[in-house]
Amino acid sequence: MTTPLTLTPGRRADGTTLLTAVGEIDMSNTDALAAALDTAPGPVVLDLTEVGYLDSAGLNVLFSHADRMELITGPLLAPVLTVSGLADLTTVRERPGDAASDGPDPGPPVPPEEWQ
Repeated sequence: MTTPLTLTPGRRADGTTLLTAVGEIDMSNTDALAAALDTAPGPVVLDLTEVGYLDSAGLNVLFSHADRMELITGPLLAPVLTVSGLADLTTVRERPGDAASDGPDPGPPVPPEEWQ
């Protein structure tokens, strides 16, 4: 049974190829991911922010394309990409706006009566 994975090609504002993945990446659908990366022209930005699961077969595909790929991820997959060593081979960025990439927690909001 194939695990649901949607791959949507596009372009960033700078013209770089963008491939957005949504769902889960596992051995049942890595052929589709590999084919999409193989046919994408030039350097590729792969957005994994909506991927909830990535197994070793998926990591293998990412490793084989690391020389021409940049990854965008959320806080769920960032540790996996780091521990696997993939972050040492390609650029891995956390999606802007994620709490994990915005620095330390600023704490609760200050009520207006305490503004200075």
